[in-house]
Amino acid sequence: MFESLYQTFTESADPTQGKPRLAALRTELAKRGLDGFIVPRTDDYQNEYVPASAERLAWLTGFTGSAGLAIVLKDRAAIFVDGRYTLQVKDQVDTRLFAPQPIADITPAQWLVKNVDKGMKIGCDPWLTTSQTYEAYERALRQAGAELVAVDDNPLDTVWYDRPPEPLGAIRLHPKKFTGTDAKQKLNRIVAALDKGEALVVTNPHNVAWAFNIRGSDVGHTPLPLSRAIISKDGSHLFVDERKLDPKTRDSLAKLAVIENPAQLRQSLSRFGRDGASVRFDAGSAPAALINALKSAGGRAVVGEDPITLMKALKSNAEIAGTRAAHLRDGAAVASFLAWFDEAAPKGRLSEIDAVEALETFRRQTGQLKDVSFPTISGAGPNGAIVHYRVTEKTNRRIGRGLFLLDSGAQYEDGTTDITRTISVGTPTKEMRACYTRVLKGHIAIATATFPKGTSGAQIDAFARQALWQAGLDYDHGTGHGVGSFLSVHEGPQNISKRGSCPLEPGMILSNEPGYYRTGAFGIRIENLVLVEERKIPGAEREMYGFETLTLVPIDTRPIDKSLMSSDEVRWLNAYHQRVRKALSPLVSPATRKWLIKATKPL
Repeated sequence: MFESLYQTFTESADPTQGKPRLAALRTELAKRGLDGFIVPRTDDYQNEYVPASAERLAWLTGFTGSAGLAIVLKDRAAIFVDGRYTLQVKDQVDTRLFAPQPIADITPAQWLVKNVDKGMKIGCDPWLTTSQTYEAYERALRQAGAELVAVDDNPLDTVWYDRPPEPLGAIRLHPKKFTGTDAKQKLNRIVAALDKGEALVVTNPHNVAWAFNIRGSDVGHTPLPLSRAIISKDGSHLFVDERKLDPKTRDSLAKLAVIENPAQLRQSLSRFGRDGASVRFDAGSAPAALINALKSAGGRAVVGEDPITLMKALKSNAEIAGTRAAHLRDGAAVASFLAWFDEAAPKGRLSEIDAVEALETFRRQTGQLKDVSFPTISGAGPNGAIVHYRVTEKTNRRIGRGLFLLDSGAQYEDGTTDITRTISVGTPTKEMRACYTRVLKGHIAIATATFPKGTSGAQIDAFARQALWQAGLDYDHGTGHGVGSFLSVHEGPQNISKRGSCPLEPGMILSNEPGYYRTGAFGIRIENLVLVEERKIPGAEREMYGFETLTLVPIDTRPIDKSLMSSDEVRWLNAYHQRVRKALSPLVSPATRKWLIKATKPL
């Protein structure tokens, strides 16, 4: 009845292979005269989701998280992860071989200073490392009396005998009805944002996709065409494998830019260098290899922010209309799933995989689903406490009494969604109710926040944590991330976190997702997407902003301890549910409508 077409449940990496693979890498390093090697999770584009050919960290260690890094020396190795993966790394990696290191406690550069000896040579692939990170490694090793060596070809690739081929996903044009602006207008805006005589190297494929109004299929869950570009007043160049282009797409893009093979980018930068040109690079995605190519040829590299990143974050009217339509459609699909789940789960026969397959099927029944926006997090009981848990056939758990955390999203041509609901199966404990309610209070605090122009995500992050802090609790991830328009579900520069320095502006889409995780017991997260909008306040002396909630799906009221909520919080929840009921009722079946009325009943 239900099936999943966009995600699998097989364990893609095998920690038992860590020992022979680590030995093979060390042998190869010794042949090259290297005493160690740095293995990041990223690909050549610093992507969050990478093609199978770039899953080097997973192949070597068994770790499948979306962020991480390993350092291999002759006699020891370490793997670095953030707070999302502290539990997962211990489950997936042979920690006798790779010692887990919380990156909040020690950075890779700091670890190098403490662990390398004088005279050592540590290898690094400059295509997988940004200039800033590369220079940090250089300083750390210089401090230790060691040397960083840039490798022309990755030694891990040499020993990865069955490495998959690089992707050749077809590139397609993204229609103006979804973007609101044609590519020529976007390219003119980008050129206007550059300094006189300056060229921009676009190394982030998300920015290339936005600027040229194209989408692709080179990586899972994000419609990315792996590509780069150079944009200047003298014209644009698009560096992409032409095997990805059909004749119609190629002809359309040729009107905007000279289409060149990706290997020619380095030669183009050398020409810029010989001319003494000033070239801007994105600090977050430009590989050190490209910046070094320009510098060695005599050019001036300006490493900072790609102006496209902010342009992309400020959604057009067409993109805002599209995301509202996508959330309405997605809300009806998720509500239909929840109605089914509430009937099926108490019988005790559902598993985490069953839930994933059912939810994806309900979304596919819209007829407009292009992909899931990330692998669904389906965590029952203690698995819900693993922040970025991914269910596999090995870890699949029956959904029993307690809390069930379901974090999922969809890719539609008109918008990208991301929603988390924590669902009560049976009667929740007093502790679960208290924690759930405090998370909900934090969610409402963000949803109702009003703030002046210029406010950053860091300035409001504590709103979501206050109720948890009062009970001595917290969570180790950010409160919100930016979201793209039929692009990445994780988009910058905007975010709500302790490090969120970007001012929030109208048109930005973010998630609102506080949580709480009791290791070995349960996890709680409540997530909606929100849109920054202007707030008209009578008598206001400053320009004020707030959030429109985009996600339209009931929040489970069964685990709520109403005694912990204020009257304003109860009013917000009731008003939200009234809006959800009114919006979704015409779009769902009579059976789901009956469930919806009950699920949105005033508290």
